[in-house]
Amino acid sequence: MGSNDFVTLFFLVAAVLIFLQLRSVLGRRTGNEKPPFEPYSPRDLAKGPGSDDGKVVTLPRRDEVESEERFASIDAFAKPGSDLNTALRDISKVDPSFSPKEFLNGARMAYEMIVTAFADGDRKTLKGLLSREVYEGFDAAITEREKRGEVMKSTFVGIEKADITHGDVKDNEEQITVRIISQLISATYDRDGKVIDGDAEGVTEVNDIWTFARDTRSRDPNWKLIATESEQ
Repeated sequence: MGSNDFVTLFFLVAAVLIFLQLRSVLGRRTGNEKPPFEPYSPRDLAKGPGSDDGKVVTLPRRDEVESEERFASIDAFAKPGSDLNTALRDISKVDPSFSPKEFLNGARMAYEMIVTAFADGDRKTLKGLLSREVYEGFDAAITEREKRGEVMKSTFVGIEKADITHGDVKDNEEQITVRIISQLISATYDRDGKVIDGDAEGVTEVNDIWTFARDTRSRDPNWKLIATESEQ
């Protein structure tokens, strides 16, 4: 055997030994191996929580987090589990921008504007804040006052208290009822300037129950007054 044949045989034996050593370390394929982990494969995403022996922590989706954040503001406003809390949550589901605190602030502003506009006979302002039916009632009252030559003067002192008492979603319309206790100085004068109703100097407490509504399909974020009731 020549020297070249001896070298070739040496490398061949070495290759076989190396192969056997790697095989003992790495093992052989049996057909039962788990496929390589792909973190974004559809198969792994479809498994859901608890499908990997508790080793995978499933984080809440963004929409779930945002929903809980909205509900947190509602829970801080109305007792969890109460009818009002449930109603406000229903409104939040169809109107993600809804905030009970912000709504109540807006209702206070609208109340002052409506009371003042009615006393002044400001139909333009009223038309933008009232539903058609309520506007027609206010307009009729103003018209009758004008026909009799009467003038109404009102000074808005402030709102003592305002609470949301009810909420609902009906036929794509969200509705919220608010109980408002306000203080006004209001008097109506006849043609001769004589006070025929109210008190020109005394502060009067007024208890109102107003219902506001908004179309959930509309891009207009503003609410309109759809019903009024005086609480005795």
